[in-house]
Amino acid sequence: MSWLHRYRARHYIENSISLFPILAIVAGLVTARALNLLDAALGWKSALQPDAARTVLAALASSMFTCVVFVSSALLLVVQLASAQLTPRIIGSMFRDSTTKISLTLFVFTFTLSMAALVRVTDTVPKLTVLIATYGCVISIGTLLYLVGHVGQELRPSGAMRGVARSGRGVIQAVYKRTLSESAEAVDDPAELPGNEPSYVFPNPKDGVVLAVDIEGLVALAAQAGCLIEMAPQVGQFVSAGEPLFRTYGGGRTVTPRDLGHCIALGQERTLEQDPTLAFRIIVDIACKALSPAINDPTTAVLAIDQIHHLLRIVGRRKLDEGGIRDARGILRLVYRRPTWEDYVSLAATETRHYGKDSIQVVRRLKAMFLDLIQSLPDNRAATLRRQLNLLHRTCERSFAEPEDRASAEIGDSQGVGGTAEQNAAGAHNSNARSEENTNVHVAQII
Repeated sequence: MSWLHRYRARHYIENSISLFPILAIVAGLVTARALNLLDAALGWKSALQPDAARTVLAALASSMFTCVVFVSSALLLVVQLASAQLTPRIIGSMFRDSTTKISLTLFVFTFTLSMAALVRVTDTVPKLTVLIATYGCVISIGTLLYLVGHVGQELRPSGAMRGVARSGRGVIQAVYKRTLSESAEAVDDPAELPGNEPSYVFPNPKDGVVLAVDIEGLVALAAQAGCLIEMAPQVGQFVSAGEPLFRTYGGGRTVTPRDLGHCIALGQERTLEQDPTLAFRIIVDIACKALSPAINDPTTAVLAIDQIHHLLRIVGRRKLDEGGIRDARGILRLVYRRPTWEDYVSLAATETRHYGKDSIQVVRRLKAMFLDLIQSLPDNRAATLRRQLNLLHRTCERSFAEPEDRASAEIGDSQGVGGTAEQNAAGAHNSNARSEENTNVHVAQII
């Protein structure tokens, strides 16, 4: 089985909400058969009358079927409301939620077991089969109550963003395995492509978003063919049919489109597996929607900046991949594109600053984020943050007409408004110092 086939199977299992409930139907039938045989072998019989057992099991089966229908309908409705209030990109995380999958699986299993036990009640009542079916319904009721609370927590803005940030943290640490302190290089130097024209260009056979790439497989393929492979798109980028997908340099005659196709996964929408920027994208989308005139909820935007701040600190301390992989002999075999530190900061701050420019709460929280990152991250990360700080200062000057509002907006506050305000250098310097150089000087004075 190739890497692509394994990836598709894993991707389907992780994202399918119907797979395990379908398997639960089979498990319920098998369990009922096994329990019935065990009852017969041991001679166990329930003291219940057959008519009473039929009535109880029919009621339990009916209630569990109603529970399955209710939970499925409620989940669809809640997900639609959450996507309208937060972002449509949050829907996928709900269908990947393990608690939801386990709960639905248990409900379907209990329903199937109850039905199977019902048809096995004759002149006698199998004791163990009826007992397990009855207690399964009791456990399902408790699970339903837990599921309601779990979904309510996870689909609140703070819960949704916390879940995305938790996943994003894991992806960042998986994609960028080294920290700056563990690396001898002080900067993220990009890998250089040869100056000559590519030997072969492999077009994309179908439309799709790049979900994941088999890095090790591409390196092995390039080493075997004695060439350098360039992956043209970035993970998370949409590639239409006919656009370049791979290029080879220095040979590559033995490399076939089929070999390359088994090393890359295309799909309908982005996933977090190898795409750390998607976590930023989802949280920024939530912040932008909260700042829209229709919703006007700057406090949710501040909660989003809390998570963005956390993720930027993690990214800023990692050795961002230079986009090149070498084989065991030190020969460059694969070149691919990864976002730079500037890309992450721009993605995290640009739209939030643009849509939140009229909110003192959002501006103060952004200032606190930039100043904290300048102080806590290595020096080579600070220049990009200072440029964003300068942009935020100029935005404040244009957005707030009253001097008192401008003075308030120039103060960094980790809670937006209401926290312990920390006077920062960008707000302390006089309003005539608008150039980036003067802003850098003032910010540097505090660190």
